[in-house]
Amino acid sequence: MNTRLPDLRAKTAKLTTSPGVYLMKNQKGQIIYVGKAKNLKNRVTSYFRVSAEHTPKVASMVEHVYDYDFIVTDSEYEALVLECSLIKQHQPRYNILLKDDKGYSYLCFSAEPYPRLTAEKNKTKKGEYLGPYMSGYITRETARETNRVFRLPTCHKRFPEDFGKTRPCLNYHIHQCMGVCRGNISEAEYAEQIRQAKSYIQMGSVDSVKRMQKEMEQAAESLDFERAAMLRDRIAAVKKAGETQKILDATFDEADVLAMAEHRGMQCISILRYRNRRLFDKEVFFFSENVTREELMESYISQYYEQHRSEIPKNILLEFPLSDPAMYEQLLQTYAQRKIRLNVPQRGSLCQYVQLSKNNANEELALRFGRTGKEVQALEELGQVLGLPKAPQYIEAYDISNLSSSSMVCGMVVFENGRPLKRAYKRFRMKEHVTQDDYACMQEAITRRLRHYVEQDEAGFSRLPDLILLDGGTGHVHAIAPILEQFGVKIPLYGMVKDQKHRTRAISGSGGEISLSANRAAFHLLTQIQDEVHRFSVAYMHRLHAKSSYQLELTKVRGIGEKKAQKLLLHYKTLAHMKQASAEELAGVAGVSLETAEALYEAIQSMTGG
Repeated sequence: MNTRLPDLRAKTAKLTTSPGVYLMKNQKGQIIYVGKAKNLKNRVTSYFRVSAEHTPKVASMVEHVYDYDFIVTDSEYEALVLECSLIKQHQPRYNILLKDDKGYSYLCFSAEPYPRLTAEKNKTKKGEYLGPYMSGYITRETARETNRVFRLPTCHKRFPEDFGKTRPCLNYHIHQCMGVCRGNISEAEYAEQIRQAKSYIQMGSVDSVKRMQKEMEQAAESLDFERAAMLRDRIAAVKKAGETQKILDATFDEADVLAMAEHRGMQCISILRYRNRRLFDKEVFFFSENVTREELMESYISQYYEQHRSEIPKNILLEFPLSDPAMYEQLLQTYAQRKIRLNVPQRGSLCQYVQLSKNNANEELALRFGRTGKEVQALEELGQVLGLPKAPQYIEAYDISNLSSSSMVCGMVVFENGRPLKRAYKRFRMKEHVTQDDYACMQEAITRRLRHYVEQDEAGFSRLPDLILLDGGTGHVHAIAPILEQFGVKIPLYGMVKDQKHRTRAISGSGGEISLSANRAAFHLLTQIQDEVHRFSVAYMHRLHAKSSYQLELTKVRGIGEKKAQKLLLHYKTLAHMKQASAEELAGVAGVSLETAEALYEAIQSMTGG
């Protein structure tokens, strides 16, 4: 408990209601947090309120606050600008900070008579460098694609020293290299190829094709048909590369595309940078912040572009809208000294660019946690569709199964981080409701599950799920909701609705059905969960029904009652194991005479099934 809270509350009671910035300080006078506010008094008061429910990070910050300063501004926008500047200056411990510990990559044209194009991690060798690029992958792919399109040599031969010493390699014969080693290409001709390759990298394939088209026409008019044919082939190669590599020609001249993925308390923001109508670079940043995605994205945008003012593009595409887009546009325009547009695409090709950025964020997070990008995306989509505060990492699903009002059971399956957690699966055999009543049976199963949680008497029930899914519709949800209220637990509750062909159709809440058809990853996850819980509950029902049938057959043997039959079934588990037992072994387990055991042996051998 911070003993300074009464003094801080007294100071805050006199605070102005104007916009401004506040600077929280520890006992040493160090700034540990910088924040902005539209109303300073209301915002700062929220930290020191007696009944405040803070996130763990904010609670820790408040615990260390000894005093605070504030700076009044004329508007919330001015407060935002000042906040960005102070965060950069002081790097406070409790602010969301961009930590960039990645190295840079470059494209290098080596300094030699016949330059080679390579991707480099640093500027150690002599040559002309393009970059830097944050993404090593994009740098390597650009070098590979350019070398292929312009048929530049990638071998280790030295030119012109190695002219004619060996035969051309396989790359020459499959038209992947121009064959400089033959000695038939002059330095001037090669330099022209390098010039076009540089232009291709810097300006993109569309501009390269336009320029080479003009050069080809000029060469044809000058009757230089050999050069015209070479340019024709190069134009065809560039166009072919553009067809296979869609990222080369974007629908806009320059833009940054930002998207976010979240998984198990960690967030990843991916930024794809398009320049000159092609994907130029990619950066990713990881966070572990207990804030809303809007708050995280706003902090990221203000800090990232404050550090990259000269690189702010005309267009910035976002996955979701900010709280005050106009204010952030104004901030970016102040940084760039020109008009900047924030856009949240709703449909069309621009949505595909946002999805590409989101896929990258999902894959980066998946690598961190040893999952797949689809699993991360499915959980995030499911959380967003259902309006959950975060993606559900631990999901329980329930299904009732029976056979003509007999063998009434409920199966519970668990999915953790998008995958089945089979050791946590549970089976419920109905004790109170043995008739065909799905609602009553589901209520019994959930009641027993939550009672185990309250009593903490079984490890498998000691944890509450982030989401409960019921095999059924709105009726099942209404039947179970009072049970959750009775136990005082707040768990999101939804039903899984099937169509007439028993396939997943939608998800149902207390307010009606929600379609998941537009969220393919979430839809496939829901289908997998529904199929798995149905399989699990039906398998248990058949197993119990088979045991019940075997028990009935056993009781037909004179001297074998229900208790002795049940004893045999519990001991041998399956009919196959029971058939392997001898009459003497059966006599020992059932506690009967050898004569009765021999009759029992004959009856067991005549039974059919597993």
